[in-house]
Amino acid sequence: MSVIQIQAPGLLTTVQDLGREGFGPIGVSPSGAADPISLRLGNRLVGNAEGAAGLEMTLLGGTFLFPDGAIFALTGSDFGATLDAAPVPPWTSLAAKPGQTLRVGSTRSGARCYLCVQGGIEVPTFLDSASTHLLSGLGGYQGRALRKGDVLRIAAANAAFRQKSISPQAAERLAPRKVVRVTPGPQSEWFPEPSQQLFYKTTYRVAEESNRMGLRLEGPPLPQASIGEMITEGVSLGAVQITAAGLPIILFVEQQTTGGYAKIANVISADLHSLGQLRPRDEIRFERVDWDAARALLLEQEQLLTSPDLLVL
Repeated sequence: MSVIQIQAPGLLTTVQDLGREGFGPIGVSPSGAADPISLRLGNRLVGNAEGAAGLEMTLLGGTFLFPDGAIFALTGSDFGATLDAAPVPPWTSLAAKPGQTLRVGSTRSGARCYLCVQGGIEVPTFLDSASTHLLSGLGGYQGRALRKGDVLRIAAANAAFRQKSISPQAAERLAPRKVVRVTPGPQSEWFPEPSQQLFYKTTYRVAEESNRMGLRLEGPPLPQASIGEMITEGVSLGAVQITAAGLPIILFVEQQTTGGYAKIANVISADLHSLGQLRPRDEIRFERVDWDAARALLLEQEQLLTSPDLLVL
């Protein structure tokens, strides 16, 4: 049995897979990787199924000992990692020898870095997922962020090592966006035209209070039509709620499953991974697209992710 020993956990490191879809009606949000594209690509690099569990690091990475060696890849933002002092290139699979130590530093670009190992991280599943839901303390490794001294099991794998990288062209096309595309929300018509114009022309700043539950944005407040309060209803991942103060919150992977704020827009599926790389004080804008464009962009993204030209040897 191969393991990873956590020598330093970093700021916030959790076990994540692609989440537990379908449990919103009973009040359980999906959780999972904040940047699912990076997790999927990391798993492809090491020969795993795309949904295998890996480690998600936020802003500051950890230090990990491989007592038995491992095949691994780092994807997402560049955190300046080293393997026994040798630089580790992102978006590339590598072989760690028994006893080597991987040190992942602080971010040089976005918010999150992913460590995928061949075989995947082996933890008990909750509702068919290994992802950590921090708010409820369920899933992942004991329902919490990792701590110094934790030991994680690596599931068995028999694939031979062959170094692979993500092609530069694919990496460029899949890079996180700061202009986030959205479709109209269920209550978009509640907002008068001047408010909608303000929403789409404003450059918002990500607030310090943002987390995996929601991204709070700072900017000019949006006036809303006076039509009374709405009844609490189900909400979706990527919904852009406007609070009573007129400021947006983007519901994220550990979102509440119901809400009573009006939703002016919803981030399209193809751009959800970009939300996972937003740091406090980053600036973003919104761009409105129609339903057909949203579907076409997701199809284009999925075709790229399954393209034979995605990986290079």
